[in-house]
Amino acid sequence: MTMKPRVRKFRIGASAPGRADRQDADAAEADHDAPSRDVGDEGAQPATDPDEALSARQLRLARRTAQRHGLSPASDLEAVRMLRKRGIDPFQRATIVELVAKTGGARDASNAEDSPQLPQIRPDAGRGLPATDLSPADRRAREITGIQRDIARRRRRKLALLMSRLVAFVILPTVLAGYYYAAIATPMYATKSAFLILSADGGGSGGGGGGLGGLLPSQFATGQDAIATQEYLQSKDAMLRLDADAGFRAHFSQPRIDPLQRLDPQASTEDAYAIYSKYVKIGYDPTEGVIRMEVSTADPQVSAEFSRRLIAYAEERVDALSREKREDAVMTAGESLDQAKQERRKAQQQLVELQEGTILDPEGEIASIRSLINSVEMQLQEKELNLSLQMNNPRPNTARVEALQSEIDVLRAEMARQKARLTDATEGERSLASKTAAIQMAQADLATADLVLQSALEAKRQSQIEANKQVRYLTVSVRPLPSQDPSYPRAFENTLLAFLIFSGIYLMISLTASILREQVSS
Repeated sequence: MTMKPRVRKFRIGASAPGRADRQDADAAEADHDAPSRDVGDEGAQPATDPDEALSARQLRLARRTAQRHGLSPASDLEAVRMLRKRGIDPFQRATIVELVAKTGGARDASNAEDSPQLPQIRPDAGRGLPATDLSPADRRAREITGIQRDIARRRRRKLALLMSRLVAFVILPTVLAGYYYAAIATPMYATKSAFLILSADGGGSGGGGGGLGGLLPSQFATGQDAIATQEYLQSKDAMLRLDADAGFRAHFSQPRIDPLQRLDPQASTEDAYAIYSKYVKIGYDPTEGVIRMEVSTADPQVSAEFSRRLIAYAEERVDALSREKREDAVMTAGESLDQAKQERRKAQQQLVELQEGTILDPEGEIASIRSLINSVEMQLQEKELNLSLQMNNPRPNTARVEALQSEIDVLRAEMARQKARLTDATEGERSLASKTAAIQMAQADLATADLVLQSALEAKRQSQIEANKQVRYLTVSVRPLPSQDPSYPRAFENTLLAFLIFSGIYLMISLTASILREQVSS
C-alpha cells in the first residue's frame, strides 16, 4: 500500500499573497513528482539517462542546484548529469526546499507559468565571465586595491628618482674624488718640527751685564713674541724670502705635480701665497708655549730644507724684536743720565762763582759776628749796671759817672755796627745774609743734582738688567727631518669627507626646493 507523502509549505520573504500561493503550489508539485518517481522505481537508483522525460521545471531546478554547488553546465541536461556524478539528486525534497529557501525558487516558478519553459544552451558555457553588477563592498575593495597599487607605483617611481639623484649628485662625485685621491693626486711628504722662545732669567743679578744665569720658558712672558713669530712665518714676507732663498715657487711649478696642486709658473703672488698657506701649517700652543710647524712638499729633502730656513727666519725675527726693546730702554736711561750730569755740573759751577765773589765761609763769619755781638751785649749790661749803682749814691762820683756813660755809648755803637754787618749791604755789594742765602741755595741745588744723577745712574743700571731679561732665545725642540713615506693625500679620509660634503649640499638643496615648492603650491 502506497501512502502519499505530505509536503510542508514554505513562505519566502514578505511577498504578495498571490505570489506566495504560486510558490507554494510549485514546491508542492515538485515534491509530488519526485516521490512518485521514486516509488515507481522502489529501491532503484535514480535514472542517469539523459533522454529520460524531465519537465522544464525540473531542468531549471537542476541548473540552479548545479550553479549553487559551483558547477558550470552547458545545458540543463548536463547539469543533471554533473550533479548525479557527484552523488547529488537534483530532485530530492531536501535539495529543492533548500534551493527555494536560499535562491528564491518560488519567484522563478511563478515566471515559468507565464512563459514557455524550454531547455537553453549557454553559448559561453566554458568561459564563466564575472558578473558586471558588483556589490558596494566589492566595488570599495576594488577601488582600495587600485589606490594601493597607484601608491606603490608612485613610491617606486619616487624611489627610482631619488636613487638617480643620489647617484648623480652624491655617489658619482664621491667616486670621482676617491679616484683622484687614490690614483691621480701627487703624494706630499710632511716634515714636522717644534721650537720654543725662551727668555733670560735676570733675577738676583748684581751687574749690569748679568742675568744670563738661567733660561725660563715662560708662555706668559714670551706669549706675544711667539704670536708675533707665528704671524711672521704665515705672512707673505716669509713666503717671498723663502722663494728667493730656496725656490718655493719653482718647486710647486714642476710638471710632475698633478694639475690641481700645481702652481702656474706665471701665477701671481696671491696664488703662490695660497699654496704656501695650504702646505705650510704653523700652530701655537699657549699652554705649553710651543710653536709647531708642518711643511709639505713633493720631495722630502726639499720639505726639510724649507723647515730649516723658516726656523732660521723665526730666530732672526725673535732677536730683532727683543733687540729693539733692549735698545729703546737703554737709550732712554742713557739720555736721562746725561741730562742729570749736565744739571749737576751747572749747579756746582754756580756755587763756585758765589763762593769766589764773597767770603769763602759765610756761615763761619756770621757765627763770629754773632759771638762778638754777644760779648758786646754782656759788657754793655755790665756797664749799665755800674752806672745804675753810681746813680743810686746820694753824692755820686761825677767823673766815674761820665766814664761809665762814655763806655756805654761806645758799646752800643759797636753792637749796632756789628748788627749792620749782618743785614746792611755795603756800597756795590750785597749783605752777608743775602750772600749766605744764595750760597745755601746753590748748595741745595747741587745736592739735588747729585740725587738726580744718582737716580739716573741707578735707572740706567736697572734698564740694562731689564734689557738682559728681555733677551729672547729660540730653541728647537724637534729638529726637521725628511719623511720616508708620504703623508698626503689621505685617500679614505678625504673620500669620506667629500661624501659628507656632497651629501650635505644635496640635502640643503633638496630641503630648499621642497620649501619653495610648498610655498608656491600654497
